[in-house]
Amino acid sequence: GAKAIAEALKVNGVLTTLNLYYNEIGLKGAKAIAEVLHVNKMLTTLDLSWNKIGEGGKVIAEALKDNRVLTTLHLYDNNIGPEGAKAIA
Repeated sequence: GAKAIAEALKVNGVLTTLNLYYNEIGLKGAKAIAEVLHVNKMLTTLDLSWNKIGEGGKVIAEALKDNRVLTTLHLYDNNIGPEGAKAIA
């Protein structure tokens, strides 16, 4: 699932938009995607809506500190909580 996609994104040189909407990747998937956000320099739009990432919101937020390319991130209905939202903001 998300781990396999994350591995492919590490060497991605073309894909700029990824929609993982409603795939229930959970915290583990969010962590895998966050690892990619540290190194991927092509992805500009990422939709992780309805994936039950919960605490993964904080992990994504941390990865965004290193990512200067991603301009659009959708995290609708992921129960990231106030701390996750604050970290993303």
